[in-house]
This record gives sequence, structure tokens and C-alpha cells, in this order.
Amino acid sequence: MEVRKGLRYRAIGRQRLDRIPQLLRLDEDQRIALKAVAAVLPFRVNRYVVDELIDWGNIPQDPIYQLTFPQAGMLERGDFMRMQNLVASEAPEEVIRREAHRIRMAMNPHPAGQMDLNVPEIGGERLPGAQHKYRETVLFFPSQGQTCHAYCTYCFRWAQFAGIEGLRFADGEVSTLTRYLEAHTEVSDLLLTGGDPMIMTARALRRYLEPLLDPALDHVTTIRIGTKSLSYWPHRFVTDPDADELLRLFEEVVASGRQLAFMAHFSHPRELETEAVREAMRRILSTGAIIRCQAPLIRHVNDDPEVWADMWRLQVRLGAVPYYMFVERDTGPKHYFEVPLARALRIFARAYAQVSGLARTVRGPSMSATPGKVLVDGVAEIRGDKVFVLKFIQARDPKWVNRVFFARFDDQATWLDELQPAFGANEFFYEPALHAMYEGAWQPRWRRGAAGPATMARDEAV
Repeated sequence: MEVRKGLRYRAIGRQRLDRIPQLLRLDEDQRIALKAVAAVLPFRVNRYVVDELIDWGNIPQDPIYQLTFPQAGMLERGDFMRMQNLVASEAPEEVIRREAHRIRMAMNPHPAGQMDLNVPEIGGERLPGAQHKYRETVLFFPSQGQTCHAYCTYCFRWAQFAGIEGLRFADGEVSTLTRYLEAHTEVSDLLLTGGDPMIMTARALRRYLEPLLDPALDHVTTIRIGTKSLSYWPHRFVTDPDADELLRLFEEVVASGRQLAFMAHFSHPRELETEAVREAMRRILSTGAIIRCQAPLIRHVNDDPEVWADMWRLQVRLGAVPYYMFVERDTGPKHYFEVPLARALRIFARAYAQVSGLARTVRGPSMSATPGKVLVDGVAEIRGDKVFVLKFIQARDPKWVNRVFFARFDDQATWLDELQPAFGANEFFYEPALHAMYEGAWQPRWRRGAAGPATMARDEAV
């Protein structure tokens, strides 16, 4: 099968749902339900997703359909009924927007301390388009990259696209970012994220990347790009008008001596099966960039060990590196997608056991929680108590990294804050320091250049 030529990207949003011919096989009530949820949660697809990834003979169970098209169960029952009635009665758009906003604000739009703890400062000025949670890594949200070729229904950054005032990370000024990086030589990795930076033209992306190649930033040795474009619009790297220009830019980044890492989001093996995505991956890898693959474990989409094993094998075969299996974050329609941690661990273990060592670079299940990335490393029985074995892969305080701790086993828990410390402890070891961070009473040593003085005694005691 050849890559389709002449296919141009065009987004299909909520207002154009009726123009998708495949949806005509749904009855009117189903279409109204879809529109009701799309009025609350961001919705966007394109012809590639609709025509080449979704099996329309398996609706609504098809995993890519679940991945991209809103479902009634994504809203709480009462919220869904109100929105459905508003849409069915053709209520004024302003009335629909007000109700949608009320529902969104109850869905934890920015989890894990993103607004409170992650936004860095330089010279007393907050950087609205950056996050600096972990010592080595800064996230940057280029303002021209704060949308995607299609939206995932599970996206933990759904608030970026929902138009909620004051809850959007974005910055068009790379000069402020470079000043911050010059002042923070502990940073080795910069992650361009969004949204999706690959929505930008090659020319726009160059404006952000070129300044990062300055010798003054030689301590930034890796530039990462968080992207779903390989899944949702691989033509970006193959047939788009500036695809060749984009690849030349990648070559320049690699030639500067830095690693260019594509943090690709693949949620299901089907996203790796078209000729377009395989040609896109070949072209990216030919520039010297590396592709690392990650996704959350999502009910209705990939909560099956066979799916993950197939996906990891395909990734390795195509030259990519399996990187993370995440736990669905505690935001948005989490209740629809969440999988208990105990089941997530079983799925990971059964998939991991089926693949070769080259695919066992993957880590998971991992929770990107407020204190850091917490790995559910296993279940054990210690002194007669059944416990989860947990470990920090990354943390706000580097001293927590790789530290093992234990939680009481709970076969229904789906997130860190639902777990209780094991062996009669009142709190997990990191909680006093985390409370102090929220109160502004303490920061890890690496943050103090930006956060102001703190007592060394407190640092050593925690």
C-alpha cells in the first residue's frame, strides 16, 4: 500500500460533525449524544483518522473511535442529560457554553500541581508557557503549537483546548525561555509540548529551535518534542508542503551535537500499521533523531496485555523505543477511562513477559502525580501485609528518585491519592516536604535560585 498523495490536512471540529459521512449510520439520538459531550470536552479529528484508522463496522467499540470521538459515559449522568437536552432543543450557544464551563471546572482541569508548583520564575517574572517540575527537565509550550491534528478523548491536557480563561499554558517568546535556561545549568532536557508542536510549520518551529542551539545552552543536551502527529497526521513528515524543510531542521538539531527525541504517543497498534506512519518514522529516524513511545493505559482502548505486547513489538520493529505505560491521570473524564492500579500492573506484567529484551526498555505502570512519577513496581506480602511496592522514577526532590515505599494493597484504587501508607504509617515519606512546598516554606535545593532562600537545615531534615 502506498502513501496517499495530495491529502491536505483539514480539521473536523464540533461544528462540522454532520459532515462526516460515516456518522450517518448512527441514529439521531446517538449523534445528539456525541454533540452534547463534544460541547464540553475538546473534539477534533481529520480525514486520515476517520478514513484510515477507525473500523466503522465496529462502532462504538472500535478503539480508535473511542480514542477520538466523545462518548456519553465520559460525562457524569446528570451533566450528560443536561447537555443532551440543551443540544437537542437547540439552545443558544451562550447557554451551552455556560453549562459546559460549569461541568469542566469540576473535572480537575490542571492536575498534579501544574499551576501551583510547576511554573518557574526569572527575575520575579513567571514564565506562563513553561513548567519546571523536575531538576533536569523544562517543559515549554510554544504558543503556535497549542492545538493538535486530532484530540484524544483521554487527554490530560484537555484544558489547553477548552478555552478556559487562565488555565492555558502558552508563550510565544523564546527569548524568556533561553534566559531562564542560561540561568539554570542543571537543565539538560527541554521538552516542547502542547498541544502538539508538530502542528506548526517548519518555519515557525525553527523560530523556537534555533535559539536553543546557541553555545551558551550547551548544557541542554536533549531536545524532546511531545507529539501525537505520527498517529494522527503522519503526512506531516511525508507529503506536507514543508515536510522536507522540517526534516532538514531536525538534521540541524542533531548536527549541533544534541539528541533530538520524538516522544511519540501511540495508544494502539493500529496507529502503527499504515504505510504513511511507517514512511514518516523512516524519514524521522534518517535525520538522526530517536523516537520514544509512550501512552496511558486506557479502558475501552488498550486495556489488554495483547494490545500492549503487539504495540511494543511493532515499535521495536519500526526502529522506535518503548518508553512509558502511564496510568490515566486524575482529570477530565477519568472515571470513563481509569483502570485500577492492581489490574494495570497485571496488564503490564503480562505484556512485558511476552516481548524480547529490546522492548523491555518500557517502564510502567507510572503515575505522573503531584510529587513525581510513581512506578507501581509490584505487589508483595511483607510481615503478613499485602502491599503495593512503589518507587519514584522522577521526583520534585531528586533525593526521592529510586526510593522504594509501600502502600496498603487496594484492588479498587486508581490513583496515588487513593492509596494509604502501609504498616500503620500516617503518611508517605514525601508528604511533609510536599506540604511545605505548597505553603512556600521549603523548596528542593535545585529550585532555590529561582524560588529564593530557604534553610539548609530544613533541606537536610526532609
